[in-house]
Amino acid sequence: MSKLRFRVVETAFKKKAVEVPTPAERPSEYFGKYVFNKEKMFKYLPSKVYEKLTDVIDNGAPLDRGIANEVAAGMKKWAIEMGATHYTHWFHPLTEGTAEKHDAFVEHDGKGGMMEEFSGKLLVQQEPDASSFPNGGIRNTFEARGYSAWDPSSPAFIVDDTLCIPTVFIAYTGESLDYKAPLLKSLRAVDKAAVEVCHYFNTDVKKVYSYLGWEQEYFLVDEGLYAARPDLLLTGRTLMGHESSKNQQLEDHYFGAIPTRVASFMKELEIEALKLGIPCKTRHNEVAPNQFELAPIYEECNLAVDHNMLMMALMRKIARNHGFRVLLHEKPFKGVNGSGKHNNWSLGTDTGILLHAPGKTPEDNLRFVTFVVNTLMAVYRHNGLLKASIMSATNAHRLGANEAPPAIISSFLGKQLTQVLDHLEETTTDELINFSGKQGMKMDIPQIPELLIDNTDRNRTSPFAFTGNRFEFRAVGSEANCASAMIALNTAVAEQLRQFKQEVDSLIEKGEPKISAILEILRKYIKECKPIRFDGNGYSDEWKEEAKRRGLDCETSCPVIFDNYLKDSSVKMFESTGVMTRKELEARNEVKLETYTKKIQIEARVLGDLAMNHIVPVAIKYQSELIDNAYKMKDLFPAGEASKLSSENLKIIKEIAERTIFIKEHVDAMIEARKVANKIENEREKAIAYHDNIAPMLEEIRYHIDKLELIVDNQLWTLPKYRELLFIR
Repeated sequence: MSKLRFRVVETAFKKKAVEVPTPAERPSEYFGKYVFNKEKMFKYLPSKVYEKLTDVIDNGAPLDRGIANEVAAGMKKWAIEMGATHYTHWFHPLTEGTAEKHDAFVEHDGKGGMMEEFSGKLLVQQEPDASSFPNGGIRNTFEARGYSAWDPSSPAFIVDDTLCIPTVFIAYTGESLDYKAPLLKSLRAVDKAAVEVCHYFNTDVKKVYSYLGWEQEYFLVDEGLYAARPDLLLTGRTLMGHESSKNQQLEDHYFGAIPTRVASFMKELEIEALKLGIPCKTRHNEVAPNQFELAPIYEECNLAVDHNMLMMALMRKIARNHGFRVLLHEKPFKGVNGSGKHNNWSLGTDTGILLHAPGKTPEDNLRFVTFVVNTLMAVYRHNGLLKASIMSATNAHRLGANEAPPAIISSFLGKQLTQVLDHLEETTTDELINFSGKQGMKMDIPQIPELLIDNTDRNRTSPFAFTGNRFEFRAVGSEANCASAMIALNTAVAEQLRQFKQEVDSLIEKGEPKISAILEILRKYIKECKPIRFDGNGYSDEWKEEAKRRGLDCETSCPVIFDNYLKDSSVKMFESTGVMTRKELEARNEVKLETYTKKIQIEARVLGDLAMNHIVPVAIKYQSELIDNAYKMKDLFPAGEASKLSSENLKIIKEIAERTIFIKEHVDAMIEARKVANKIENEREKAIAYHDNIAPMLEEIRYHIDKLELIVDNQLWTLPKYRELLFIR
């Protein structure tokens, strides 16, 4: 190990994790401590104001700006008592992160002093600069005005000394510049459409909720080692590095004992998350070394998205207390599993869960089948769009890599549900739909109780699998904003439910009984959406060919996949449901394409710099030592013997020369290719040029760097290797 790497590693190992104090109270007693939830609202707001605000939160009632001053006063009083000195509108711009601008609770008192102030006007609406956030051409650089507006359905919270108020972010001209505004619109659309369909079965239903339970995978790496890898620091992934002799092949890390330092990090993370109202539930080792996962109890979709964005920020902050850096890139290390963020999605009403079977009555089962089939139809009709909603330059490394779902959207239903749909498709009578409950399995071990076996197994290769009372959208990337996938899914389901309602009502108007009309349309849909159903191995080459035959979207080029947002069917869907306009879709696509280009561009620059300033000089230095050794052997030994002894060195010298020449030539070619691509004005064509011409060069150059890593003296190699990065000590 080089002296530089030794010092970095030594520093990382010596750094002790911060002790996490064990709270005297139980988690239930400090859960939501820093959240202005209903309990705090009831305490700090007048009763009439509390009633109006909870009506907004629970029932989607219009927000009365007349109560804003009283809400702001109560919120300020609570925040100051909790030690807050500042406030901010907290929103989700199109950067995959969050944004905030802090202002102090101070104003002039008119007497030469200051006073704490926070008005309803400041709570409800603010005007951050909109020109420097990604906007896809909606705003010119000189047009700076944009508005952030309070979202009461997601409670305010305190981080450090700042009161954070969740908000939407829109342009001066009204277009959304964030993820939250279209997410809220999509939730409203699916609520309205689903309630109308629910009334076929239960007229008491007043509201339908979209639920989300995310599972966050991530890597931890020692902070000192991270700092010594410029590629990790600047791109989030290793652009070079030969795989470790031991990585995940023994499968001994998965669900293994959590390392002590990591457990300490997890403990502090969970405590702070619970204080912020994030209901952490699960933690465990994942498949790859240094890879872990956490998951909360599912929540209403908008709140779950906010909590995931907050959790990712919290993870980054707390990891540093323990000498770690969190890696949320989907593929930080080549040769081991990448990280996803499974989105468990379901629909529920104010009376129960819609995607739950078996029901108590045949009518409950019909309701369940109705929502399952309509969800499948939505996924079938918009499978390309759903793929676009989860696609990015970073997630493209993970999808289809025999560790994550393939880049083809299909749905696994399991044996029992498949049999029910097949039977329903084949019958022509209005017979009842029956499901069997969980079956018992007795073990031949006396002390082990009878096991209740689910009606279906799970399929980890399916991007959109039914798993009992929800669909698991497994293709979402670990650093993505969940809202992107949830906007597409909820809007697609809303459109489909509206279509279903129209078709059923049309038959009822012609005199067909309600149940018969529902079953007739369901049979038609079951036949139509059959291509999206696949219970086999999604990793196989046979499935790729079969998916093409079925007409599913099999495109693998990230920039081309983004085209799905602007297909006529997608634009019609978003506009008819009121979620987004064509102008907003065009702008978002422009942002996605520009982001893709910039990420590949940054990676190319970083790799070129490291290759020419680290790798090639180190390789040449080692080559020079070998050459010097060869000459000294010539002087020391007789000619024949010296030639024989130095022959192996000569082979290595030649190989180093060939590989360094290849690296230098291809770095130069990559630079020229970037210059050509950068002159392309059309963002789509530029992104395609980066995908087709520049991204492949990264792998070609990496291949030769990784080969040099195996040749060059370990003492000379300046960058920490995989065997050091992947194992926490």
